[in-house]
Amino acid sequence: MRVALCQIVVGDDPKENLRTALEAISEASATPGGVDLAVFPEATVVRFGNDLADAAEPLDGPFVTALREAAREHGTAIIAGVFEPAPEGRVYNTVVGIDSTGTLAGSYRKIHLFDAFGDRESDDVAAGGEPVVLDLAGTRIGLITCYDVRFPELARALVDQGAEVLVVPAAWAQGVFKEEHWTTLVRARAIENTTWVVAVDKAPDRTRPPRGAPGGVGRSQLIDPMGTVVADLGPFPAVRVADLDPAVTSQVRTFLPALAHRRPDLF
Repeated sequence: MRVALCQIVVGDDPKENLRTALEAISEASATPGGVDLAVFPEATVVRFGNDLADAAEPLDGPFVTALREAAREHGTAIIAGVFEPAPEGRVYNTVVGIDSTGTLAGSYRKIHLFDAFGDRESDDVAAGGEPVVLDLAGTRIGLITCYDVRFPELARALVDQGAEVLVVPAAWAQGVFKEEHWTTLVRARAIENTTWVVAVDKAPDRTRPPRGAPGGVGRSQLIDPMGTVVADLGPFPAVRVADLDPAVTSQVRTFLPALAHRRPDLF
């Protein structure tokens, strides 16, 4: 399975952000052999600090429709973060999964909202309430959005539901020790679940958003079930194609059967 980690710049103009995403899909698909899955950050449509309700669209709106057309054109599945309208003027922070035919395979609304480090995501965003595993790119993919990664019970619930790969789109807030938290947490989710993790953060902001602190630390990573970092994109915009071998998961679980050693009778 070939995965494209699309660590793009996300700015204040949804139309420009869509152009950036479509260019990244074209770049990844031009790699010899193409790609099976292109993964984008959380909030690909517009960066935090803008009027999210103004940028929100239903999942049959122009932004997701354009991604669906690109998936069909290039024959690659896509995972990306968008905003959907929600009650009371708020939005849902949603990740969509699109298959290689351009069909919307499903979506996940972020459960854990970033009311931490002085931010209050819940002022603008309504929480989702259901873990989601999608059949996409020939595998079972569990979706985790940004702050969700701090909650290991979500990752474990997704694995229990049959997820073979965990995908983590993010717009990780900048701040003291935040990059260390990001790289540690995404590796931890791979190690404790003996599973592949595809973690894609947006490229760091070089300017301040209209309100709030800059976001994105970069460091998008592909991590194998032993916690080995197969790819690390560093701090700059990049599109990196890497191979994800599902057979590694069963190999690791043969000699490290931690999931089989769980004690559900006690916990």
